[in-house]
Amino acid sequence: MLKKVSQAWNSGPGPKSAKEYLVLILKGLCMGMADIIPGVSGGTMAFITGIYGQLIDSIRSFDFVFFKKVLTFDFSGAIERAHLKFIIPLLFGILLAMVSVANIIHYFLVQHPVPLWSLFFGLIAASIFVVGRRTGTFSYSNFFIGMLGAVGSYYLVGMIPVTTPNDLWFVFLCATVAICAMILPGISGAFILLLLGKYEYITGALRNPALPGNITVLLVFIVGCAVGISLFSRVLHYFLERYHNATISLLTGFMAGAMRKVWPWKEVLDSVTIRGKVHVLSETNVLPPAFDSTFWLAVFLALVGFAAVLFLEWMSSARNG
Repeated sequence: MLKKVSQAWNSGPGPKSAKEYLVLILKGLCMGMADIIPGVSGGTMAFITGIYGQLIDSIRSFDFVFFKKVLTFDFSGAIERAHLKFIIPLLFGILLAMVSVANIIHYFLVQHPVPLWSLFFGLIAASIFVVGRRTGTFSYSNFFIGMLGAVGSYYLVGMIPVTTPNDLWFVFLCATVAICAMILPGISGAFILLLLGKYEYITGALRNPALPGNITVLLVFIVGCAVGISLFSRVLHYFLERYHNATISLLTGFMAGAMRKVWPWKEVLDSVTIRGKVHVLSETNVLPPAFDSTFWLAVFLALVGFAAVLFLEWMSSARNG
């Protein structure tokens, strides 16, 4: 049994060496750090690090056949079916970032927001350039689709949260939408929950999961996430396979529109404090107040982020070539 499981694991898609495992964990760290930042998506980091397609395929691998093999105790067949060799190191990196880096990211968000946002601004700006080149030959239809994605994302990240019902059907709906946003570049799942008025409700349930009512809420939320990401990954894979250039154009537009959220200089218009943490409800982008040392540090970090993505792209191209 153990020999079959080992063979199934080694034959599955994913890293082949200790170095590749480490690189994948580091990419997971990048995704986890991005998910911690309000308004920044782990999907953006997946795009930047070149694993977006593998991520979608890995999510799709957990299908009916996989669960059937698990229920019939065909563990080697289940491991061979699912992309566990890829998804486990990636999830380890994501969780490691959320546990170990969350306080550091929070510190910089509160104490030094301009340098941190500048770094992300450079990362996403370069990723728009890198990913945009994958659309192939220029066409007006793809350009129009990209503009639609940019406009939609631009207005989405600027929306103000609303008050919504706490009914279980709405919790399920929120979960399906939020988890989809987490794998879309440029859109944060936590931000979607905030927009839908369910961020405080869900995080409150997470803080007290043992309460009978909260257990039900969390179970419904988990089921909604599972259903949402399972269906959406298949829809996204379908469009990437059938309409690759148009889909990449739309996703590039999402990232371009989300640049509104990562502009370093902001003025808060409205905010709310939830369990000791301040969450911005409404803000506006402003010009740098002065061309001082903070400004030049922000420019430097934006260039560092931009150069880092171009370097990753060059390394990926050299390795594949």
